[in-house]
Amino acid sequence: MSSDLTVGVLSLHTSKESKAILNAVDDLGYDTAWLRAENTVVDISDGEVTLEPHADIVVNRLLLSKEEQPAEALGLATTIDRARPMLNTPTATMTAMHKFATGIALAKADLPIPDALLALSSETLNTRRERFGDEVVYKTAIGTHGGGTWKLDTDDQVNPMVGSRQAFLQELIEHDQQRHHDLRIYVVGEKVVGAMNRYAPEGEWRTNVHLGGEVEDATAGLPDEVVTMAKRATDVVGLDYAGVDIVQGMDGYYILEVNPTAGFRGLFKATGRSPAPHIARLAIERAGGEVNEERVYELSASLDDSRPRAAPRKDRTTPSEPPVIGYIEEVIVMGTRGQRPVLAKSDTGATRTSIDARLAADIGTGPIKDIVRIKSGSVKQGRSRPVVDVVVGIGGTQHTVTASVEDRDHMDYPLLLGRDILENYRVDVRRRADEDEPSPTDDDRQAEE
Repeated sequence: MSSDLTVGVLSLHTSKESKAILNAVDDLGYDTAWLRAENTVVDISDGEVTLEPHADIVVNRLLLSKEEQPAEALGLATTIDRARPMLNTPTATMTAMHKFATGIALAKADLPIPDALLALSSETLNTRRERFGDEVVYKTAIGTHGGGTWKLDTDDQVNPMVGSRQAFLQELIEHDQQRHHDLRIYVVGEKVVGAMNRYAPEGEWRTNVHLGGEVEDATAGLPDEVVTMAKRATDVVGLDYAGVDIVQGMDGYYILEVNPTAGFRGLFKATGRSPAPHIARLAIERAGGEVNEERVYELSASLDDSRPRAAPRKDRTTPSEPPVIGYIEEVIVMGTRGQRPVLAKSDTGATRTSIDARLAADIGTGPIKDIVRIKSGSVKQGRSRPVVDVVVGIGGTQHTVTASVEDRDHMDYPLLLGRDILENYRVDVRRRADEDEPSPTDDDRQAEE
């Protein structure tokens, strides 16, 4: 392009957001580099540090909350940060990623947040929960897309851990009794580039777009108080850009979360504006470049997620096959009361994961979210079943899914893995974790959808 300045994006996954930022930098007249597994090298030679591909500044888009080992990805980001200036530094990203750490930072800055309680002792966590009223939010400190979040009655027992993730209690803030909603405000630098109301889908209380929440433009007419809260929250956590979630309670506004890698798609759908050119502009100016403000505004009217010019060639030596899972697999199923190792059956004909009612009650899967109709090979019209949130751990990776609840007492396996989990794996029907166990019954072979 026309400038010697290069903006890099650190993103090991492929997403609309990463591609949109790279394309915006290109459109603004500067070179780009996409730092991925296929091409990234940090070399120390004779005391000199070089980064390949070259970048003068790096935009951090690592989705640490999705990583099996977030600390490893955080170490990678820290390595790159030591070599080059970075937007959303690893330290600030770590604070934002850990929801309770975010709460502490905001509380110490006198910003309004819901009351919350983190305790390493199960007895302490359950003993002190009465102050939260009839209902309480129970969530993992690290989570994404609404996963690992439950709304519970205060007599439901909880554990300080859900699998390998720390969990805590948080006050439930309700204002709209008809339909739960909150605000997502996108801040880049010192500017609010867009805001949307997010409404929870039917039968749900979480507003995440990933879960089917609806959105509407809320950029115009944002109260000054809310704008100030969003900007201050971003600054207090130490982020350069963020999606700030705010909810209105009966006595005012509260900050729920500050997201370091918030998605663009919902905001663009609601407002017709993309944050990508604004993030590109911030990176360019931080690195000493100049940007035409009118061009940034023009580019923000589209979300260009086409293949970036900087996209590296795929490394042919890098395995592209998904992990293998057996027909019968030993997994860890987790809920609000604890976790259990169980044998689960893989069923590629089932759309949704299914859990035995007794097991669901034992581990604490939270309240019933909805009633859905499940089709099966033996019942053409389908059957109505309740669905609940459950966390399933497979080989160290945790999957939060909405599972149907049924009586599987007459079946050999209390958990059936559907395509909502199996889409991440290749199923080897010859592999069984119960080789010495009897074969599944005919009833257990039914295909559930």
